[in-house]
Amino acid sequence: MTPRFPDWLRRPWASGDDFGFTKETLEGLKLHTVCQSAQCPNIGECWSKRTATVMVLGNTCTRNCAFCSVPSGRPEAVDPDEPRHVAEAIAKMGLKHAVITTVVRDDLVDGGANHIAETVRQVRAKSPSTTIEVLVSDYQGDESTVKPILDARPEVFGHNIETVRRLYPKVRDRRFTYESALAVLGLARAHSPRTIVKSAMMVGHGEAETEVVETFHDLLDAGCDAVCIGQYLRPSSRQAEVAEFITPAKFAEYEAAAYALGFSFAVAGPFVRSSYRSEEVLKTVFARQRLALAKT
Repeated sequence: MTPRFPDWLRRPWASGDDFGFTKETLEGLKLHTVCQSAQCPNIGECWSKRTATVMVLGNTCTRNCAFCSVPSGRPEAVDPDEPRHVAEAIAKMGLKHAVITTVVRDDLVDGGANHIAETVRQVRAKSPSTTIEVLVSDYQGDESTVKPILDARPEVFGHNIETVRRLYPKVRDRRFTYESALAVLGLARAHSPRTIVKSAMMVGHGEAETEVVETFHDLLDAGCDAVCIGQYLRPSSRQAEVAEFITPAKFAEYEAAAYALGFSFAVAGPFVRSSYRSEEVLKTVFARQRLALAKT
């Protein structure tokens, strides 16, 4: 049985001219967003600031995680014009920092990696001053598949660990493993030492505090610079129930613990998502790197 919905998790309805501008821009270019497909609770805030997380390679995922509302099934053909449309949308919205995510495409030989890399290149060509963050699949830890994305040189490479090791079989599609999530993060760190490596997880699935801290250690060992921790919210009756609503005080403890362990950037809170206020990652990590260099 889902626990009672707490007051701190209520959000205002989305509205306003800027929200409408974002919606019209994305729809006009026939783009998908994780904001809509994953029913993100921050859509009103983000779209009202003329920012959104674009989701490439269609709107149908070949995997089916228990927490996710992105449609699962047989995907449509890849749109070759999508990278150009993403670049146009980002330029039109005037984004200083763009987040590009993707559905999982196990049906493609390269998992769609080259399409994502091309999207990064097109955004870079259209908006040279825009920093770019990619949030991608695990590619089952295959270095040759991940390499094209890293070679496109996004400033931030992200893959979400999502939950603790014990709960992987319950929360994630069976083709995801805790080990492959850590492996792809480690590959990013080894291949691109200057790239910020980032992950995120949701709490409220029934994990213990000790398991969350263990996950922090594993992410650090894999080479992560940044971690985001948010509350799992059930998108619809088709997804897994919430086991627990985590208090803001506990989120503050998780954030403090992550910093104490050595992350360059950590943010935790009920509405935190991997792409939420993501530009802060760059500012914080780069500032810490400059400080470290000054001390040497």
